[in-house]
Amino acid sequence: MALVSVVVPCYNEENTVRLLLDAVNNQTFPRERMEVILADGMSTDGTRREIAAFQREHPELEVRVVDNPRRIIPAGLNCALAAATGEYIIRLDAHSMPSREYVERCVSALRAGSGDNVGGVWEIRPSKDGWLAKSIAVAASHPLGVGDALYRYTTRAGLVDTVPFGAFRRVTFEKLGGFDESLLTNEDYEFNTRLRKSGGRVWLDPAIRSVYFARPDLGALARQYFRYGYWKLQMLRRYPDTLRWRQALPPLFVFSLMVLLLLAPWWNVARWLLLAEVMVYLAALLAGTASTVLRKEKDIRLLLGVPAAIATMHVAWGVGFLWSLIAPRPKTGQLA
Repeated sequence: MALVSVVVPCYNEENTVRLLLDAVNNQTFPRERMEVILADGMSTDGTRREIAAFQREHPELEVRVVDNPRRIIPAGLNCALAAATGEYIIRLDAHSMPSREYVERCVSALRAGSGDNVGGVWEIRPSKDGWLAKSIAVAASHPLGVGDALYRYTTRAGLVDTVPFGAFRRVTFEKLGGFDESLLTNEDYEFNTRLRKSGGRVWLDPAIRSVYFARPDLGALARQYFRYGYWKLQMLRRYPDTLRWRQALPPLFVFSLMVLLLLAPWWNVARWLLLAEVMVYLAALLAGTASTVLRKEKDIRLLLGVPAAIATMHVAWGVGFLWSLIAPRPKTGQLA
């Protein structure tokens, strides 16, 4: 029986799943005390072929695959949890690559009582070459893009609302149940909300680090953040007190743009207000990102790319949130 079970939902991840498995295999934590459970959403690419190749090459690390026929993340996590045997559960993602000390630091923090769920900071990298992919990675870790999501950029340890992925004792799931399968995203945040409301603590330690690969293009980024906005409202209907200022701003911004666009053909003031709002917003994006781009990245093309990526995140999140107010909730979803 393993001491640590690493659980991973995946779907069509042939390009990154080996990076994840290699990173787990190279942990400072003893391999013989770990197992990896991948819940595959019936991948149609070479994901299972890549996993099978790793199993043949590295029999010293126990790696198992379970089916996730519902093809949604919380269902995949619950399938993996049902198959896991470890005292400690570490949730990872097929887009991620944990640092060598990741498992060891997570287990140490849990044993020290730092939190009931512990996690770390993402180092966000582009998922392909090119200045636009690099711009998306920079935007995904910039405070203008992610607000107070500290796990994307903080250097201080402390109690937080949520962490990416997370590490838990098995008894935590026995007490609270698994992930909510009625939510197709925001499942981590919802679980952490239940944990905190039951008296538990969520601890963020920036010494616990993992690489996360950002979306490769603006279309994929828009789809990701539309989903985030849509399912955030579904969760807020249960936990309205979890709304944060950063999450209220995008739908308010998008709503104001929609109202002004509707009024602009008939009202001259609306046209000027619309122009002023867009210009002020773009100026704020340029001013807020210029120092980061010029000081750290030193690539002038990112002066266009980073604001474009952040604007995509804001608008897609806001549209998803507003659409969730009127649209019927979908019954199925996809790991992405």
